[in-house]
Amino acid sequence: MNIRILEGTYKIRGKDVELAGMVFPLVEGFKVGAKGGYVTVDGKSIQGFPDRNIKITCEGEHAYESCAEGTATTIREETDEETIERLRERFDMLEDMTRATKKGDVRAMIVSGPPGVGKSHGVEKVLGKHDLIATLGDRPAKYEVVKGAMSAIGLYCKLYKMADKDNVIVFDDCDSIFSDELSLNILKAALDSKKTRRICWNTDSFKLRNEGVPDSFEFKGSAIFITNIKFDNVKSAKMRDHLTALESRCHYIDLAIDTDREKMLRIKQITNDGMLDNYKLDEETIQDIVDFIDINKKRLRELSLRTVLKVADLAKAFPTKWEAMAENTVMRRA
Repeated sequence: MNIRILEGTYKIRGKDVELAGMVFPLVEGFKVGAKGGYVTVDGKSIQGFPDRNIKITCEGEHAYESCAEGTATTIREETDEETIERLRERFDMLEDMTRATKKGDVRAMIVSGPPGVGKSHGVEKVLGKHDLIATLGDRPAKYEVVKGAMSAIGLYCKLYKMADKDNVIVFDDCDSIFSDELSLNILKAALDSKKTRRICWNTDSFKLRNEGVPDSFEFKGSAIFITNIKFDNVKSAKMRDHLTALESRCHYIDLAIDTDREKMLRIKQITNDGMLDNYKLDEETIQDIVDFIDINKKRLRELSLRTVLKVADLAKAFPTKWEAMAENTVMRRA
């Protein structure tokens, strides 16, 4: 049964939102709890609400009414402010999880999402701050970012190098390891849920002997995987099983930003937060860059933070003609 709210509120991202007139599927009628009266409804049926049952604060049964059979639930669009706050919370969570990984409280984390939304930036910003003391003390860095292709034996050697406690190895777009069965088996051993995580290389290898790497060692570090791959879309059933086993050993953060509206709001948020401060551009030029991206978003080769930085490069290098330059470098021909 659906109900129409006559008087009631629900807290969305810290703010009480008036819900009068909205229609929800009823889960449980009016009750009084420690924080006052409420009615329980199904939140996942309406965009912008949690994907679960929610409690709407109200004064009594008179605060809502039953709807006629066939009455549809409310179609609600998130406001720009709500979307920006939702995206901000998601990326704040990425930074919090990175800190936990650095401390060793989290063994491994997979960060998935489209290119150019700030996945790598968030992770490296946190790890760089944590490693600042080691850098100033001229000690070896406690984290390393690996990009590009990597063989299974290269992976084994890299894990050995970063095997100590508090070390973090970041695989950033190093997606070749996700398509190699041997590499995945090594990663599963490195990130096992057992108290002791021992990795073995059981075949003779000149590379290991030459680099002084033992044929087995205990891995005490942590790992972060930053990727554009959606594991669910992998076609090979065999590889999908390996990826599922790896995923079960990791915390998974999906930073999916699927619509142009969300991407544009993310760009505005990050720009307002000072992403372009190092360019020493005036506020008017920064706003012109954001407006240029917004107006031409359908023709851009890629709607992303990387494109914003490319246009900022042009604005700094060619102050009087950067728009014409951008039209020929970051946009597709009409």
